[in-house]
Amino acid sequence: MTAEIIDGKVIAAELRGRVAEEVARVKREHNLVPGLAVVLVGNDPASEVYVRSKHTQTQAAGMASFEHKLPADVSQADLLALVAKLNRDPAVHGILVQLPLPKGLNTEAVINAIDPAKDVDGLHPNNAGRLAGGFEALSPCTPLGCIILTKSVHASLEGMNAIVIGRSNLVGRPLVQLLLNENATVTIAHSRSRDLPGLVKKADLVYAAVGKPEMVRGDWLKPGATVIDIGINRIPKEDGKTRLVGDVAYQEAHAVAGAITPVPGGVGQMTVACLLVNTLRAACAIAGLPKPAV
Repeated sequence: MTAEIIDGKVIAAELRGRVAEEVARVKREHNLVPGLAVVLVGNDPASEVYVRSKHTQTQAAGMASFEHKLPADVSQADLLALVAKLNRDPAVHGILVQLPLPKGLNTEAVINAIDPAKDVDGLHPNNAGRLAGGFEALSPCTPLGCIILTKSVHASLEGMNAIVIGRSNLVGRPLVQLLLNENATVTIAHSRSRDLPGLVKKADLVYAAVGKPEMVRGDWLKPGATVIDIGINRIPKEDGKTRLVGDVAYQEAHAVAGAITPVPGGVGQMTVACLLVNTLRAACAIAGLPKPAV
């Protein structure tokens, strides 16, 4: 048995297409142009590539894109002043401060300063708390993408055994809440869990977000399980270059799983697409319009 490959590129492109249709509709019917502001502090190369991709895709969906680049030595006060200005700007419906921030800046204070209604990263305590309580909230983009990818294989996740390996505020914890909202039975595991292979073996749905290259082995998996690999790790090759691998040993897992996301070409594609979804949803909510059909 070899696994079905869950093509994040195709699914993300379909989602971006649906967002663009809805953006065109709210423009036409309500004269509303959703706007996303991205704040990049410093010049981390990976963050720069990511921000450029967000800018291109935001514009391609028909939204307004506002980029703010600040030097790495910007003061906390100046960064908070920019966030406050964006909070007040009626053309901005989504605010995303690209993480990680340079040393010396207080990430928690910056996240807390963002208007929860414009928090398209879903990290503000108001949104995290609402999500944990099972209420309507802006959810972090990567976990949202994971759910959409899983539902491309399983129409309903109700009653399925899911394991989330990793407990970060960005991925692991919110993903658990989203899975509970889908009525899955969820185990959350991490580096201190005992008998991790045994826990994984029971799961119909496996989400690997632990940040360790190829940690989840093929023989850990229940045959036919759906595997969503959220890890992105660069490992050196013999020629001195690097290659990207996930948190799952892909070739081993591919021979056992029922469906699996590749790295690259899986979850990463969905993160930016879900950012557009969140920006559109935030714009409609702020304007008092019904939730868009995405």
